Amino acid sequence: MGGQACVFYGAAQFSKDIDLVLLAQEENFSRLRAALEQLKAKRIDVPRFDPALLARGHAVHFRCAAPGVEDLRIDIMTSLRDLPPFSVLWERRTVIAGDSGQEFHLLSVPDLVNAKKTQRMKDWPIIDLLVAIHYRENAGAARPDWIEFWLQEARSPELLAELAQRFPDEARAQSSRRQLLRFAFSGEIEALREALDAEVRVEQAKDRAYWAPLKAEFEAFRRAEREGG
Repeated sequence: MGGQACVFYGAAQFSKDIDLVLLAQEENFSRLRAALEQLKAKRIDVPRFDPALLARGHAVHFRCAAPGVEDLRIDIMTSLRDLPPFSVLWERRTVIAGDSGQEFHLLSVPDLVNAKKTQRMKDWPIIDLLVAIHYRENAGAARPDWIEFWLQEARSPELLAELAQRFPDEARAQSSRRQLLRFAFSGEIEALREALDAEVRVEQAKDRAYWAPLKAEFEAFRRAEREGG
């Protein structure tokens, strides 16, 4: 659900950790614990592994020590901001086969784009790349839902202008949801760029608001663990 998925999609070259979203069922938690044991993974920060805390949006962080994966960090979540439940994410996932026959299950590009809408500036160029790559790979056989995705999520003024020219009816229909599309019709690139920057600031504010109570809990967990130690 994170940087490694972006690497698979070609929108990043490297990621230092693995972020996983997990189906919140006791059977899965048992499998996870067994896998973490095999990887000799230890929790490296608060909070503790608690399904109730995961359900509220917290992540649990581990560091591996097994040969071949030394220092690899694994972050586990079961709930993502503004994304649907796991069952929906799983239904929409992308499955990629590895060279040795193993399967990698990734968040779909649209879901990954939404997951990347964070307060961190480094995530926004990745969103730009994810949408551009998806468009480039699928433009020849555009589906209605993909056209909607491109028009709603493209972050390049030039790509938005191209989309508005290529799909004018769809762009007009979508402009009530994303008003900056009107600049794409008129070719006002600078106005479009400013509107895109404003859009980022709105999403960053939403992310900060979402994480504020979780961050307060996080600090309380850290104090309690320090005092308990």
